[in-house]
Amino acid sequence: MRLTIQQDTLTPELFLTLYRSIGWDAPGVEQVRVALANSTATFTAYADPEAETEVAPEPVGMVRLIGDGGMSFYIKDFAVVSSMQSQGVGAALIGALERHVHDLIEPGWAVSLELISSKEAVEFYERHGFEQRPNDWDGPGMFKMIRA
Repeated sequence: MRLTIQQDTLTPELFLTLYRSIGWDAPGVEQVRVALANSTATFTAYADPEAETEVAPEPVGMVRLIGDGGMSFYIKDFAVVSSMQSQGVGAALIGALERHVHDLIEPGWAVSLELISSKEAVEFYERHGFEQRPNDWDGPGMFKMIRA
C-alpha cells in the first residue's frame, strides 16, 4: 500500500465520514465547516491502490492542527479508519504535521505540540515522542465542554 498525504484539502463531508468511521459522535456539518476554516492546517491520508487502475485513492485518515503560530499548537481530530490502524497511516500523518510545524516556526524557537489522547492511543503517541501528564514537572491535561 502506498500512502499519500494531502494538506488543507479536508472537506466537511470527508471529515464527517472519517470522524464517524471510528465511532465518534459527529458535530453538524456547519460546525465542522467553521472548525476547518479556522484550523492552522489539516492533513488527509489516502491509500493508493497497488495496481494501475481507475480506482481513486481511498481516504483512510485525518488530523487537524490548531494553534497560535508562535508558542503553542494543538493536535485535534486525529482519526484513522479501523481497518488501516497499525499500518503506518498515523505515523505518516504525525510526520507531515510535525514537518509543517517545523516549517512554520523561526530558527531557535521551541513550541509546544499538545493533545488529549484516547486511552488506546497513548502508546502510539509515546512512540512519537509525546510525554504523558501528569509527570514530574507538569500536571494533568484538562478540558471543559461548553454547550449552547
